[in-house]
Amino acid sequence: MSRFVFKLPDLGEGTVTAEIVEWKVKIGDHVEEDQVIAEMMTDKAAVEVPAPVSGTVVAVAGQPGDMVAVGSELIVFDTDGAGSPAQAAAPHAAASPAGSQPLAAAPPAAPAVAAAAVAQAAPEAAARGGGSGRVMASPATRRRALEAGIDLSQVAGSGPGGRIQPEDLDRLLAGGQAVNATAPAAAPVAAPRAGTEEIKVIGVRRLIAQRMTEAKRNIPHFAYVEEVDVTELESLRQHLNSRLPKGEAGLTFLPFIVAALTRVLADFPQCNAHYDEARGVIVRHHAVHVGIAAQTPDGLKVPVVKNAEARTLAGLAAEIRRVSEAARSGKASKEDLTGSTITVTSLGRLGGIVSTPVINAPEVAIVGVNKAIERPVVHNGAITVRRMMNLSSSFDHRFVDGFDAAAMIQALKDRLEHPATIFIQD
Repeated sequence: MSRFVFKLPDLGEGTVTAEIVEWKVKIGDHVEEDQVIAEMMTDKAAVEVPAPVSGTVVAVAGQPGDMVAVGSELIVFDTDGAGSPAQAAAPHAAASPAGSQPLAAAPPAAPAVAAAAVAQAAPEAAARGGGSGRVMASPATRRRALEAGIDLSQVAGSGPGGRIQPEDLDRLLAGGQAVNATAPAAAPVAAPRAGTEEIKVIGVRRLIAQRMTEAKRNIPHFAYVEEVDVTELESLRQHLNSRLPKGEAGLTFLPFIVAALTRVLADFPQCNAHYDEARGVIVRHHAVHVGIAAQTPDGLKVPVVKNAEARTLAGLAAEIRRVSEAARSGKASKEDLTGSTITVTSLGRLGGIVSTPVINAPEVAIVGVNKAIERPVVHNGAITVRRMMNLSSSFDHRFVDGFDAAAMIQALKDRLEHPATIFIQD
């Protein structure tokens, strides 16, 4: 057998380890050169690893979730086909012992018990004489029976002619032996659940957990929430959408907010920055690369709209759609997912009233968009209905003072409430 040992290559940007997210092949499979064999996760992005040669897989380095160092063995190939895949592959399941029977779930006992009780109740009721004859009882006894949910036709009376006496009810209630034939049937109760499910935290979810933990542990967050009257902005948005060709995607609030943010950051450069902890340096960026937090099947990803300050409103809308869809479909490139200088996060229709977004380190600011709703407010001295939206923001309090944070959001509010100013270059 001619063995080819493929070692994990450097996946870029100084990567020293990578996580196995998914094997695309298994032991015994024959692969062709350049066929994707595994998906690996670095601290920056998910990377597909192609096969360097053609051959049969005879060994792999580990399971999904395992970390592999750059330069370590990742996969071994038999390049001449001499190896026996059946011998190389580890068995995945053991055969059942001879004569063993599969375990079957025990039948639920409650329905059987209930059926037996019903079958037994009928002859017992007949024995007590609870047939079609008139039940003899006083009005007071009847009222007590009704309140207790007791069918008097199934109660044996001790009085003359079988008349039901108060003592008969007392004994029945004290002994708990009443047969409630008139009370409505109890609603079925769900069977109790047991057991647990373990889900290994790997891939994007592991990376999210790691970054969120580091951000909350290392960054003192300063939260600031401001309400914004977006009535005029909504009017402009609807007007522009009405002029779009049929079938073209309409504008959401997001491109307006990003456009306004790029104008505002020119006056608040300390909010468009990275903190380089290793060097102890704040790096202020002139370009505005806006991260757009997007929920995907793999978890939260932050694709980036590069140079947002240089794009038109339509250009922003198109680029936000492109990178967001690429992230959701798993087709985003490494370039699409790196380099943001400030992040905007929105829960859309689930936006609630207030949120507390976590800063996307090494950035120092994030702006959260809550849902826009109509509610009564005082406007120009009168109570009227306006469309209102809250902006929930977080800042790294080590480098952005509370006054500057509030001033930046107030400036953003002013632009959004007077949308013409979004398009005016100061």
